[in-house]
Amino acid sequence: MSATTFCPGPISRRGFLEIGSTAFTALGLSNLLRLRAEAATAVGADSDTSVIFVWLPGGPPHQETFDMKPEAPLEYRGEFRPIRTNVPGLDICEHLPRLARVADRFSIIRSVAHTFADHGGGHKKFLTGRDPNSPVDTVNDHPMVGSVVAKMRENRHLGLPNYICGTDGGRQGIDVFAFGSAYLPNSTHPFTFWGDPNDSKFQVQNLSVSKTLETRLDDRVALLGGIDKLRKDTDRFGAMASLDEFNKKALDLLTSNKCRDAFDLSKESPELRARYGRHAWGQRAILARRLVEAGASFVTMTMENPMPSGGLPIDSVYNWDSHAVNCHMYNDLRHRLPLFDEAIAALVEDLYARGLDKKVLLIVTGEFGRTPRVNTQIGTQTKIMQPGRDHWPQAMSIFVSGGGLKTGVVVGSTNSKAEHPKDRPLEPNDLWATMFHHLGIDTERTFPDHQGRPMPILATGAPISELI
Repeated sequence: MSATTFCPGPISRRGFLEIGSTAFTALGLSNLLRLRAEAATAVGADSDTSVIFVWLPGGPPHQETFDMKPEAPLEYRGEFRPIRTNVPGLDICEHLPRLARVADRFSIIRSVAHTFADHGGGHKKFLTGRDPNSPVDTVNDHPMVGSVVAKMRENRHLGLPNYICGTDGGRQGIDVFAFGSAYLPNSTHPFTFWGDPNDSKFQVQNLSVSKTLETRLDDRVALLGGIDKLRKDTDRFGAMASLDEFNKKALDLLTSNKCRDAFDLSKESPELRARYGRHAWGQRAILARRLVEAGASFVTMTMENPMPSGGLPIDSVYNWDSHAVNCHMYNDLRHRLPLFDEAIAALVEDLYARGLDKKVLLIVTGEFGRTPRVNTQIGTQTKIMQPGRDHWPQAMSIFVSGGGLKTGVVVGSTNSKAEHPKDRPLEPNDLWATMFHHLGIDTERTFPDHQGRPMPILATGAPISELI
């Protein structure tokens, strides 16, 4: 499925050459709006709350980030050392110094586990909260939680989509990370953009229009006249359903200054952009803040390849999948963690500085952790023996900040080798129950699946009491 389902590309119809691309984009948006209007009315969700979800595909090592084991044998603890944070008793990796200085503004959940060790199964299990039918792909059997939020807020229109995803762009399908809506309406798919926001040529594909159309966009009457002509043509040829009042709403979104302004990073000061980091992750993080500030309900930002435009060292890997065959794990993390630290610390600081720490919940996680024991293997790129860790869903760490939750808290723990939860074992749905609590969404609300069976938003899980 194309990532541009909402806003398709240009239509090559001779009678609509001048305004074709804009009108067809409007048609895609109008379909989205029509689906929203035809669906059941939204129920009592707190519409003044939102979520920034930072997804680390591949699975970051909990032992090298937020659950270090300095007393374990070397083959378990690894090369890195913990550093103290500004919260007594909460130590994190030495390569996360900026986060260490703001630990009183976030909490760490160290005892989450599940049973799906494949990327596809891990993505689907974690992001939907349900066991997938198949672990080998990322096409959802159940909706990603962002789609659920979009469904619950389908009647909330603030000039931009409720569910937005930003990715690197190497893989552009809606379901490439199990981000899709499954049996919920297509209108709850994410509005997806891709690319490197730090690139001077970066544009949001679904909102861009050519220079030759700018005057037409300002002249709404002329544009709607062109659409009227398209409607007559398509009615005559039977090519598509006639356009209706949703055209105007779609055009309002397409031409919305609020929507385009939210994506315009030039409105941020150079100093703030530098504080986030002049790389894809940092600029994607600042975009996430701008989007929730403008009214988006659920914004997903993948932090996969920090330099999609090029520049990764030969012993690094494009995502967090730190098998020895993929990368020299420690060298990769020496490159990766400072960029992660820069972006996430700046985002936490910025949310608090703007008074958004009650409204916006920030969640940072991957699909699973990494194996307790470090192994070595010949790297595909380096052709030398190098260290790495493999997939490990039996234990993982999750970072949360804001959302009115308690901060400076460590929830749960793992055993001495970070193999499995030692106390307070949790599942992904406990995280989602906490998130839905923040959003004011009743997780017992049901939606029919493909067979018409009522499916609750969450079948298991409870808000994490230590954070509420």
